[in-house]
Amino acid sequence: MPDLTGRPHALKDRRHRDVQFKEALERGKEARNQKRRGADNARAAERNVPVADFEAQARAWLDDVVVASLQAANAEVAGEVAFDIDTASDRLVKASTPSMRFEIYRKRQSENAVRRMFTVSVEVSGAVSVSAPGMVAKDVGNIGDKSDAKFRNLVAELI
Repeated sequence: MPDLTGRPHALKDRRHRDVQFKEALERGKEARNQKRRGADNARAAERNVPVADFEAQARAWLDDVVVASLQAANAEVAGEVAFDIDTASDRLVKASTPSMRFEIYRKRQSENAVRRMFTVSVEVSGAVSVSAPGMVAKDVGNIGDKSDAKFRNLVAELI
């Protein structure tokens, strides 16, 4: 008779383990779903970043870093080299990514001065680069980083 009394308990224990297993599976499914929903919400938030915020942040970086660096460099080498900054060019204002232009030329040879036009562009990723005709674009930072060291070094190189 011990076999008969032992079986109902074994069957009850097995049912209890099955229920626990099913509950654990459901908790796991729910956790995965919540994680997926969280990731989806994060991706949606990234996609829904207003364009105006990006443009404002990029314009602020161009003003704070590029214009300020060019003005400081212009003050340092005022007798020899001149900088013309064009921040509101019509073609660049209508572009999908903010950018600006500047020119560098020697003052002493004003009539025959070779003017080099450079474009500072902000990519959608936030990366900032400087390019010119005949020059490979050079990375000068990211709008998330307010450091002007890379841009200042490039300006020194260009002078």
